[in-house]
Amino acid sequence: MSVLVRSRKINMRKNKEIKDIFGFEARTKVRLPLYVSTIKAGFPSPADDYLDKKLDLNEHLVKHPAATFFVKVAGDSMINAGIFPDDILIVDRSLEARNNRIIVAILDGEFTVKRLKKYRGKISLVSENPDYEPIEVTEDRDFDVWGVVTNVIHSV
Repeated sequence: MSVLVRSRKINMRKNKEIKDIFGFEARTKVRLPLYVSTIKAGFPSPADDYLDKKLDLNEHLVKHPAATFFVKVAGDSMINAGIFPDDILIVDRSLEARNNRIIVAILDGEFTVKRLKKYRGKISLVSENPDYEPIEVTEDRDFDVWGVVTNVIHSV
């Protein structure tokens, strides 16, 4: 896993969805042990006493380093998608924002994270929390897809 540093913090207005945005910078590689056997979520079984190889999380989480950013979440509009306050989103700006993907967007000058819904030529930004109504993106709104969320990092 690479050490992530605050290499570049993007200046933005205060809002309730996104706290900070940081660029990806691989400073050092730390390879962590990867066990050969899988772990079942049901009845526990004895663990193997040997390792197969080392694992670099960047190889699995960051597909396009130059287009990847980390976004710290504020707010609870995406909790039913497993995105909670203070989680870190891995956002890839090189991916296409297709229907049903979770995206980071700029709507009327504010960053937000929502599920993108496209239906019959209309675009909506949908929260994953029943307390929030979908937001229809109309022609009179300033809207830009900033990137596609590929992974979520949070503590358990």
